[in-house]
Amino acid sequence: MLMTTENGIRLSYHDQGDGPAVLLLTGTGAPSSVWDLHQVPALRAAGFRVITMDNRGIPPSDDGAGGFTIDDLVADVAALIDYLDAAPCRVVGTSMGSYIAQELALAHPESLDSVVLMAACGRSSLVQRVLAESEAELIERGTELPPGFLAAVRAMHNLGPATLADDDLVGDWLDLFEASGAWGPGVRAQLLLSALPDRREAYRAIEVPCHVISFEHDLVAPPAAGQELATVIPGATHHTVPGVGHFGYLENPAAVNHELLGFLRAGSGARLGETA
Repeated sequence: MLMTTENGIRLSYHDQGDGPAVLLLTGTGAPSSVWDLHQVPALRAAGFRVITMDNRGIPPSDDGAGGFTIDDLVADVAALIDYLDAAPCRVVGTSMGSYIAQELALAHPESLDSVVLMAACGRSSLVQRVLAESEAELIERGTELPPGFLAAVRAMHNLGPATLADDDLVGDWLDLFEASGAWGPGVRAQLLLSALPDRREAYRAIEVPCHVISFEHDLVAPPAAGQELATVIPGATHHTVPGVGHFGYLENPAAVNHELLGFLRAGSGARLGETA
């Protein structure tokens, strides 16, 4: 389904089920379908209304070839929540999706019930910023690297050591990464904003109940960064899922879904006042 914002931006979304609304936000370059195999069925079975969306830059949402900012992505999400009459909404983000959710909690707290931030941080490392900017430059130049090389780099960057050590399992991941194809201008725009500036002081003003989920072997947002984020958000809690990398919600969905449902079922009031 498609909606068009007041600014003329078309957003693709899926809205399934009844019950309290949960909106899932993906990371850089990822379509909304990444949630369909594991998280959507688990949330539906638990009695939630599940909304997924393709962020600006990911077709069939507008491709964002002209560029956009994090504020634009936040406005897109706020517009969708309003359009679907889903407030107060539970929001689950991962990676760049968590960045959007963090800023959404600052800008539109009235729209939110609670927030889960996976693979999240309050500031990106220097190496992560350089990597994102360099990948964006490759797209701008039109540089075509061998698909196998790109798949291997993405696997090493996003998966945990147990997955990488299993040739049969990692072979499926490599096939998936190769099939995803080359990234275009919309993903380039996402890359340029996916590396966070230092937002720690700003996040001290977040009043929405938040739970941060880190992944033990995440190279992008390591557990120490997730713990740091939870420490600056008032009342936020933190948990690390062992044995997985940046794509932990896909590597060990049972453990991640258990953590998600535990927080989402608790409701907003139950988490206020807890320490990280």
